[in-house]
Amino acid sequence: MSTALANERRHTPGIERFDVVVVGAGISGIGAGVHLKDKSPDRSFVILEGRPDIGGTWDLFKYPGIRSDSDMHTLGFEFKPWKAEKSIADGPSIMEYLRETVAEHDLRRHMRFGERVVRAEWSTPTATWTVRTQRADGTSGSFECNYLFMCAGYYSYKAGYLPEFPGREKFRGTIVHPQEWPEDLDFANKRVVVIGSGATAVTIVPAMAESAAHVTMLQRSPTYMVSRPDRDAVANFLRKILPDKVAYNITRAKNTWRQQLVYKRTRSNPDQIKMLLLGGIQLELGGKYPIKKHFLPRYNPWDQRLCLVPNSDFFAAMRAGRASVVTDTIETFTENGILLSSGEHLAADVIVTATGLQLVSLGEAEIFVDGDQVDFAQTRTYKGLAYSDVPNLATSFGYINASWTLRADLTCTYVCRLLNHMRDTGTRQCTPRLRPGEEHMPRRPWIDGFSSGYMQRVMHLMPTQGDREPWINPQNYDKDKKMFRTGRLDDGVMQFT
Repeated sequence: MSTALANERRHTPGIERFDVVVVGAGISGIGAGVHLKDKSPDRSFVILEGRPDIGGTWDLFKYPGIRSDSDMHTLGFEFKPWKAEKSIADGPSIMEYLRETVAEHDLRRHMRFGERVVRAEWSTPTATWTVRTQRADGTSGSFECNYLFMCAGYYSYKAGYLPEFPGREKFRGTIVHPQEWPEDLDFANKRVVVIGSGATAVTIVPAMAESAAHVTMLQRSPTYMVSRPDRDAVANFLRKILPDKVAYNITRAKNTWRQQLVYKRTRSNPDQIKMLLLGGIQLELGGKYPIKKHFLPRYNPWDQRLCLVPNSDFFAAMRAGRASVVTDTIETFTENGILLSSGEHLAADVIVTATGLQLVSLGEAEIFVDGDQVDFAQTRTYKGLAYSDVPNLATSFGYINASWTLRADLTCTYVCRLLNHMRDTGTRQCTPRLRPGEEHMPRRPWIDGFSSGYMQRVMHLMPTQGDREPWINPQNYDKDKKMFRTGRLDDGVMQFT
């Protein structure tokens, strides 16, 4: 019997014991399970999920048109080829991909559903995390582990972000937030106003426009949009002549390189990219719309996420007269619509508040180290995945300028390397600690140079970056590959005891 299995069986009565607790069964948590089985097979682990099913985002959101805004050759896992024709996939297709992954790697037996993690307490004398959960029936659960891997995403599952709208109570129609979409919402032949201009709004508008009388996207300011086919011709051709894994790896490398190239170009020559994006919209809409008013943001490309428009569906709905864009601010809701600051009134039967997410850190769990609650705003981020003076804990957080899973896969690789190093060196604790003088490093935001409101609203609650490795969160795939795959583990900052 392995040491891990022995430990699992010799747990405290009423408390389940594992080497690793993974929190969350979405893309990050499922990926963590596969990587642990493959790279650290001697470690026992459990995946705790507060919801009744896998999928995270893709199980939670039910709004019309729900889809990826990254290609599935990079949003998919590095170990499981995406084989479907469409590379921009809808929610049900992504859920099927995740279910296949769980089944192929026998992960279901490692999962506990309905276990929402609310608190985790670290004890240095025992080198143990005690993880407390709450269940829907009001009972609680307890789990012990040596290493805690937080894969719970970055936003609150309780509710989305909803600003105060004057006069909201006057409106006689239906108001719905995309995060709480009712299955029985009927919007056929109804007038719809979608408040927002981000990826969710850009997805919902053309989907609702297929049956609504008309859909108006109401935005305070524009967002950059780019049209792309929902199929990757190169990927589909390569799959015909090469084994699936080889074709997938080539396509993944191609698309990752392209994502990084475009992002770097937005940093070095933003005006050029800006003109290319606007030129593409001009071709889509011709002279029917004042492009600069409705499609020229006040910021540079990739200061916020670009919105993907698969097969030009958003612009096709506009050309057909089924959708429109209004750029204005809200004065007040009325009984039958929205009065704008300009004096214009938008009639509506249904108002969709696509106003964004409410970001949280570590799945909203309270974290304690030796009895003291951790204030993560006072910590420094270690490689964008761990925190100064917090032992045996990592967080999976993807890219904001590329596909989430690219970084989630790298993070899992690093965590497994760390676990294997501790096994090989006979150590039980690994803690990032500032070296002498580093406490005076400048404090930079955890996500730097990204101006989206959903980030800015909570950045003061997040850990900060320094000005040198490893106290940085570069959001750069090339740098992360070196740091996570081949960088020194015993680097003088990560302390092993």
